Amino acid sequence: QVQLVESGGGSVQAGGSLRLSCAASGYTGNRYCMGWFRQAPGKEREGVATIASSDRTSYADSVKGRFTISKDNAKNTLYLQMDSLKPEDTAMYYCAADSRFPLSCPTDGVKEANYRGQGTQVTVSS
Repeated sequence: QVQLVESGGGSVQAGGSLRLSCAASGYTGNRYCMGWFRQAPGKEREGVATIASSDRTSYADSVKGRFTISKDNAKNTLYLQMDSLKPEDTAMYYCAADSRFPLSCPTDGVKEANYRGQGTQVTVSS
């Protein structure tokens, strides 16, 4: 059973940075597309970033150039470095692992991933 536990959320002013972490267990990393999606109140889920089993990364246009996804296979940990944060980035952020598309790993697909964590709140004030 895949388990994902996020940490690192919090409150920050616009222009600030946060780094989210996701500790993963119960899976073999190279068989999964890993990623992050977010959901703000009253809005649909949005795929934010993914990293394929090949280490190829993909980002939503809304975060491209500001967010960086990475993973440490030795630590079974996924990261999301978020810089130049904007108020519209405010949302619950979820870590996800998807066995359906380990190679193509589409950004928008991660919001329907097989496994997800409980989420961590990110709040950006203006």
